[in-house]
Amino acid sequence: MPHRTIHLFRKGLRLHDNPTLLAALESSEVVYPVYILDRKFLTSVMHIGDLRWHFLLQSLEDLQKNLCQLGSCLLVIQGEYESVLRDHVQKWNITQMTLDAEIEPFYKEMEASIRRLGEELGFEVLSLVGHSLYDTKRILDLNSGTPPLTYKRFLHILSLLGDPEVPVRNLTAEDFQRCRPPDPGLAECYRVPLPVDLKISLESLSPWRGGETEGLQRLEQHLTDQGWVASFTKPRTIPNSLLPSTTGLSPYFSMGCLSVRTFFYRLSNIYAQAKHHSLPPVSLQGQLLWREFFYTVASATPNFTKMAGNPICLQINWCEDAERLHKWKTAQTGFPWIDAIMTQLRQEGWIHHLARHAVACFLTRGDLWISWEEGMKVFEELLLDADYSINAGNWMWLSASAFFHQYTRIFCPVRFGRRTDPEGQYIRKYLPILKNFPSKYIYEPWTASEEEQKQAGCIIGQDYPFPMVNHKEASDHNLQLMKQVREEQYRTAQLTRDDTDDPMEIKVKRDHSEESISKGKVARMTE
Repeated sequence: MPHRTIHLFRKGLRLHDNPTLLAALESSEVVYPVYILDRKFLTSVMHIGDLRWHFLLQSLEDLQKNLCQLGSCLLVIQGEYESVLRDHVQKWNITQMTLDAEIEPFYKEMEASIRRLGEELGFEVLSLVGHSLYDTKRILDLNSGTPPLTYKRFLHILSLLGDPEVPVRNLTAEDFQRCRPPDPGLAECYRVPLPVDLKISLESLSPWRGGETEGLQRLEQHLTDQGWVASFTKPRTIPNSLLPSTTGLSPYFSMGCLSVRTFFYRLSNIYAQAKHHSLPPVSLQGQLLWREFFYTVASATPNFTKMAGNPICLQINWCEDAERLHKWKTAQTGFPWIDAIMTQLRQEGWIHHLARHAVACFLTRGDLWISWEEGMKVFEELLLDADYSINAGNWMWLSASAFFHQYTRIFCPVRFGRRTDPEGQYIRKYLPILKNFPSKYIYEPWTASEEEQKQAGCIIGQDYPFPMVNHKEASDHNLQLMKQVREEQYRTAQLTRDDTDDPMEIKVKRDHSEESISKGKVARMTE
């Protein structure tokens, strides 16, 4: 008998390459496309801030429009997950529920609850992988049931698995015509709410608009320049360019508006036609594989987003300093390069991966010695592309708590930005209070004379803060602390080390160039 199905959108807010929705349509006489807007879950578990709320609502609005064009509709039901499902399963006589399989503990627990509810109320549950290139369980099985903890080992396992499954075919109006759509009146009852309905700030300065339509347009724009795609190397993109020098697709991957498998195979087609192309880990496909690496490790590592109880993470006695953390978060460190990055993050919800490296290093092992968990929480709130696995994995990496072992490489909060933007245009845009300083002072305005500060219309210590730390003294001190931690916890540090890493590198490189962070030794943010 054909099913009466609720297709539950969680991530995967798209119609292209959606294997679970396709399976629902092929097995059902009626399909109810549902998104449960559980505000408590989204704020207390997902920790989404205003910019991500805007992006989510725009994505839902776009999904609704695209479903309507195919003769269906999206039903956005507000409330707590289990009570909403219990109510509507009975009201609509549901016999099947379909949803994407996810790796996050909270989504796994949600699926387990849905399966228990299915046993109680008599409906089947179908979940398929749609958010990653591979089923992480297959990778774990090939690695003796444990996650490969180095990128090199991970790529070896993938070589045994072969290429990811190809994307499923696009959905058509005929697919939806084979089964009845929801009653048109339901769409009016369960419409996509507006930000004002949810008491979310109406102002959004982000240049990223949510939704599958926007994501696909951005994808096509990038893929038209096949030379750029073939030669792309992540470390050579510019952290403080005024427009993204990477693809800027990460928010769409994070919320599932874009399929990573679609992107992977579009790249494969371009590579096949190119005489030469870049390779993982720095190529565009390499960025997708870094994402997959963190997904795999996170799926099977207890307490992956915490230090305590996390078996692959160094246990470090970080400082607890709420005042210093607040200054970092609110762009009041006194280092213009760091503060400009944090301002862009708060205003737009996106920053370049090397900019992420700079502010993460500053907060943790470089200058402030504050836990990576605190930085992770800020990124989780503010980044449009915030992702459980990638966010935590990169913060462990950038704080040298796991994965990254060249811990003597410390970003200088002055020289690194100056190298790629000597005139300070990036700082002038995001910190307009400093815009009138001559270029020689824009990264170190405290070195300008009192008269020069007056001419610039900005007195350091009044209009903009003095640096909150002496970088050289702080980084020297923290380097010794990190060296001691790694000596004391040598076995833990070795868990995530490739055999190509130098285990006892002692030469301090304070201001590493873009070349020195290539060759796959620095965490990729997959933007």
